[in-house]
Amino acid sequence: MFKSIRFRAGVISMLILLVFLLSWHIATLPPAANTKAGAAATAAQDEYALLMGKGATTVRNSGFPTPAQMGETVVKQLASPFYDNGPNDKGIGIQLGYSVARVAIGFLLAALVAIPLGFLLGMSPLMQRALDPFIQILKPVSPLAWMPIALYTIKDSSISGVFVIFICSVWPMLMNTAFGVSAVRRDWLNVAKTLEVSPLRKAFMVILPAAAPTILTGMRISMGIAWLVIVAAEMLVGGTGIGYFVWNEWNNLSLTSVMFAILMIGLVGMLLDLIFARLQRLVTYVE
Repeated sequence: MFKSIRFRAGVISMLILLVFLLSWHIATLPPAANTKAGAAATAAQDEYALLMGKGATTVRNSGFPTPAQMGETVVKQLASPFYDNGPNDKGIGIQLGYSVARVAIGFLLAALVAIPLGFLLGMSPLMQRALDPFIQILKPVSPLAWMPIALYTIKDSSISGVFVIFICSVWPMLMNTAFGVSAVRRDWLNVAKTLEVSPLRKAFMVILPAAAPTILTGMRISMGIAWLVIVAAEMLVGGTGIGYFVWNEWNNLSLTSVMFAILMIGLVGMLLDLIFARLQRLVTYVE
């Protein structure tokens, strides 16, 4: 066990985390106030805080949060993740649920469009040449650039967010599906042709299994992009979602809640990536 690469990698990861936490703790230590100058400065800050209607402890505890404060926020948020006290006060579980639902709907709609169209492009060089100019023009456009048009036409912020996820998820799946289909070994296609396999059966029994790893790679890339985009989209349109949670907590000057939301965004993104990585391994074969 001690010689396995997984165990050694885990030990290194833990050491990096400990170094990061220790550096964070040292960087957020309060300045020493044992000198006369320090004591005078602290007294002046306390007096200014009282004049501004704030307590002295508020000034001393302001600034970048410490690891202990971050831990308190994590425990507080996870203790009741599904509370709902109104539009601007919802638990982290509810906000993540809205974001994941939007991503899932937009992603599934993109898969329904991109995978069949990718099969068409991969199997037909004529259609690939015909549609390539349109794909090359639309693919580089930022998904958020479509948000004003979506809001104007759809007039619903939640559905507009789903539309933006659809747009950003289409292109990686489309390109990877077309590449995977066009890269299927000619020997397998020739055998199917010799056996007079119907086009529909050839697509499902020969081409799809061969192109599945590449298609899953495109879906994995699309999911990563979709999870990035939904946070920015929800910051723009507001309402609900993890992106709105980040923006709302920033407006409330709660930096610990913002950092907690960033941590949750990373964990959910890692979980989604692990799911597609597992699916990719299931369809990958060794010749």
